[in-house]
Amino acid sequence: MSGNAQALAAGFDLEKLTPEFYVDPYPTYRALRENAPVKRLPNGSYFLTRYDDLVSAYKNTKLFSSDKRREFAPKYGDSLLYEHHTTSLVFNDPPAHTRVRRLIMGALSPRAIAAMEPDLIALVDRLLDRLAAKDDVDLIEDFAAAIPIEVIGNLLDVPHDEREPLRDWSLAILGALEPVISPDAFARGNKAVRDFLSYLEVLVERRRAKPGNPQHDVLTRLIQGEDNGERLTAKELLHNCIFLLNAGHETTTNLIGNGLVALSENPAQKARLIEQPDLIKTAVEEILRFESSNQLGNRMTTEPVELGGIALAAGTPVTLCIGAANRDPAQFSDPENLDIGRTPNRHLAFGTGAHQCAGMALARLEGAIAISRFLARFPGYALNGAPVRGGRVRFRGFSKVPCIMTTT
Repeated sequence: MSGNAQALAAGFDLEKLTPEFYVDPYPTYRALRENAPVKRLPNGSYFLTRYDDLVSAYKNTKLFSSDKRREFAPKYGDSLLYEHHTTSLVFNDPPAHTRVRRLIMGALSPRAIAAMEPDLIALVDRLLDRLAAKDDVDLIEDFAAAIPIEVIGNLLDVPHDEREPLRDWSLAILGALEPVISPDAFARGNKAVRDFLSYLEVLVERRRAKPGNPQHDVLTRLIQGEDNGERLTAKELLHNCIFLLNAGHETTTNLIGNGLVALSENPAQKARLIEQPDLIKTAVEEILRFESSNQLGNRMTTEPVELGGIALAAGTPVTLCIGAANRDPAQFSDPENLDIGRTPNRHLAFGTGAHQCAGMALARLEGAIAISRFLARFPGYALNGAPVRGGRVRFRGFSKVPCIMTTT
C-alpha cells in the first residue's frame, strides 16, 4: 500500500487529473500528505497538503500573496475574466483587500445575519413543501441550489423575476478558475462576466436613484460607502457584487448537498443528528471539514521561503489544498470518518487569517437551517441512484442528487 501511495504522490499533476480523482480525491491527498507534503508540480508550482503549512501561508499575507495579476495574465490574457478575478476581494492583498472587506463586512454584521433567519426558515419550508409534492426530486436543483441564490439575491435586493440567470453566470465564472480550462469554458466565463456586468450597471443605477436600507441592503451600502467617505470605484463595485454572488452561491449549495449525501452514506450519524437536533452546529462544521465545499486556494510567494525543508523562490505559485489539510491526522483524530459531534474542529473550509471567508456566518446559518429542517421533515429520505459529482477539483459538490422523499 505504501508503494502505491508513493507512486500516487510521485505521479500527481493538478493539470492531468483522472476521473477517479474527481470521484474521490482523498486517497491522493493522503498519499501526498504522507509522501510529498510540499509537492513540486510539473509546471513549477507547489501543492501543499499539511494543515500547519496551510495555516502558515494563510496567516502570512506579506510572504504569501493573494494578488493574482501575475498568475492570471497568461491564463486569461486581456479579458473580462482577468479583470474580474483581479478586482474581486478574494484575489487582492491588503490594503485594497482590507478596504473592500470592511465595506462588505459592515453589511454582514451579526445583527444583520440574525435578522435574516425568519425569512430563511420561511424559504426553506416553502422548498420543502414543493419537495413533498414531487415524485422525482433532485436535491441540488430543487433544494440546495435554490437557497443561496435567494439569500444573495435578497442581500443585493435583486428583483425576484430577474434572478434566473444568476446561477448559470456564477457557475460559468467559477468554472473558469479550474486549473485547466477549455476554450469553451473560457468563452462561457467571459460571456458570463460581460452579461453580469451589463445587468449590474442597470441595477446600480436603479439603486442610486432609489437607495435601500444600508443596514440590510448590501448593494446600497457598497454604493454609499463608509461614513469616513471611503468608497469603491465603479469597477470595484460591480466586480465585488459578482464576487458576493459567486462566493455565496456554489460553496453554500455544496455545503447543503454534500451534507445531505454524507449523512445518507453515514446512517449512524444521520440517526444521531435526527435524535439530537441540537448537534446541528457541530454537524455543519464537520460537513465543512469532511467534504470542504472549496478544496483549493492559491498564493504566490513574494520572498524566498522554506516549507518542510524545501526552498521556494520568490514568485513561486503555491496551491493550498484545503481538502487535504482538513483530513490531516496531525490536527484531527480519525479524520477519514464523519463525526457530527466533533469538537474542537478548527477546519480550514473558510480559510483563516485576513482572508477568512467574509460570509461564513451566513453560510453556517443557511447550512444549519436547510439541513436541520430537511431532516425534521424527511428523516427517511434516500438517494435514488448514484449522485453525480460536479466535475470540479476546486469546488467540490454535486450537480445532481436523485432522491426519494419519505417522512418515516
